[in-house]
Amino acid sequence: MTADQMSEVLRNIARLLELKGENTFKVRAYNTGAEIVENFPGDIVSKAAANELEGIKGLGDALQQKLHELATTGKLEFYDKLKAEFPEGIMELFDVQGLGPKKIVALHQQLGVGSIADLKRVCENGAAAKLPGFGEKTAQKLLEGIAFRQSHAHEFRQDQVAPIVAQMLAMLKEHPDVSRAEVAGSYRRAKETVHDLDFLVAAKTPAAVMNEFVGMPGVKQVLGHGETKSSVLLESGVQCDLRAVKNDEFAAALVYFTGSKEHNIVLRQRALERGWSLNEYGFTLSEGVAPSIKKQRGQAASDTLNEEADVYRFLDLDFIEPELRENTGEVAAAESGTLPKLVELSNLRGCFHNHTTASDGKATLREMAEAAHELGWQYLGIADHSQSSVIANGLDEKRLRAQIKEIRQLNEEFADKGLRLFAGSEVDILKDGSLDFDDGLLGELDYVVASVHNIFTLSEAEQTKRIIRAMENPHVTMLGHVTGRLLLERPAYAVNIPAIIKAAAETGTIIEINANPWRLDLDWRWWKVAVEKGVKCSINPDAHSTRGLQDVYYGVRIARKGWLTKRDVVNCLPLVKMEEALRTKRERR
Repeated sequence: MTADQMSEVLRNIARLLELKGENTFKVRAYNTGAEIVENFPGDIVSKAAANELEGIKGLGDALQQKLHELATTGKLEFYDKLKAEFPEGIMELFDVQGLGPKKIVALHQQLGVGSIADLKRVCENGAAAKLPGFGEKTAQKLLEGIAFRQSHAHEFRQDQVAPIVAQMLAMLKEHPDVSRAEVAGSYRRAKETVHDLDFLVAAKTPAAVMNEFVGMPGVKQVLGHGETKSSVLLESGVQCDLRAVKNDEFAAALVYFTGSKEHNIVLRQRALERGWSLNEYGFTLSEGVAPSIKKQRGQAASDTLNEEADVYRFLDLDFIEPELRENTGEVAAAESGTLPKLVELSNLRGCFHNHTTASDGKATLREMAEAAHELGWQYLGIADHSQSSVIANGLDEKRLRAQIKEIRQLNEEFADKGLRLFAGSEVDILKDGSLDFDDGLLGELDYVVASVHNIFTLSEAEQTKRIIRAMENPHVTMLGHVTGRLLLERPAYAVNIPAIIKAAAETGTIIEINANPWRLDLDWRWWKVAVEKGVKCSINPDAHSTRGLQDVYYGVRIARKGWLTKRDVVNCLPLVKMEEALRTKRERR
């Protein structure tokens, strides 16, 4: 039982209690508990198992007992009984965009809807449209939400599988028969979502490793069990595949199973051109090639492949980082020696687009500052929501000016600690492209993140014009989550990305990689174009808690996948240079 799983149980209890019509205080208590578990800075699972949760604000006796039961048994009797009161598939309904608890209650009580299939049926036959508060337009939106969900079935976000990867690798590396272990596949290539997880080990006795793999805790179903390959389905729904090879085959196998398929095809063709055949086990001489070629190489290729870099070296290529292996020009760059030195997590000196309890964050301004200091950062930008984001408790002019003053005062205190706080705001881009605050107030801020938070249904031309108008304001420093997508939940709204990139270059507007694993926006596929136009990136976590600051990890993975270097990412700059960068656009205008 991980912290994320414990948090999910508490959140599901809150949802089910809401469906039952329980009082809002009880529902809120479980949602608060879920947030505490999710954002706890230490090992809350161990604390729960040891019954050491007393004193944690927001966790009463009842919640402490339930978390202890979850941590020690992996189950919760109260939750199991509560689930039994509802149809098995009712929790799936919460994953449909546009469907909240009140609508689910109405659908369940009046139409007997208890699953996605039921929902689709009542939307298609017109029954849902007749319910108060629904209508034909709502029913059609729900059908679109169902179709989107089904098209991404069995996909998982990076944050959903990262803990599994860490646990699995730790288990495999501890096995006495395993000499090397690594995750492969699309996760290693830092794809924004994955279908399954691929693991590779070098093992002396593969059968023993496979036996432990299929018998480990959390396995719901064994899909395949062989001496060198096994597959399991975890209770979380994630499929994990494990392959075992000999130690001298590991390097070639890691290249092969990391992929991508298109990248591997180019490598195999390159090998054939040199008289070799390349597969997951290594290089062998192609049929009909004179043995003298092997002699010219000095020794058999399989004897020289200790690491992945040796595979690429054998093909006269520089080593290609896993994130770049998508056949988007990386092989040609490796041949010519022009591969970029990709940005690293340690390069970051701070970040922007962070929220506090002043709007919809879970940590105070001071708590966020202290967390940034603990991370060793030189600066932290605070950008709470603006006044139009009512649901996010957006700040009006008075509250924002009070926060600016508080930040200035805190800077006097934190100066001795080597941390600078920047006063900013995530300002809503209104429908016509104007901003939520006037230029006078925006001018009092150190920086501004401009974002679209509503009216996603504009045409591509209208949405693009809206965003570009906002970027033309000299006070807009950065553009937040450009496409508005929520991975596996909500598609991007229609927007002309090349036009946005062009406008960013012309106006000197920084575009963020929103590192929240629900977003990872702007998508990695656009960053080579953006860099060619001279656009700078800021890797921002969109943090709503102290733990959320660490989501920059996912943003760095996406930045690397987009070929970004330290020079391309503004928050790799030291403090003095960062202060200059934040002033550049205003001074330019």
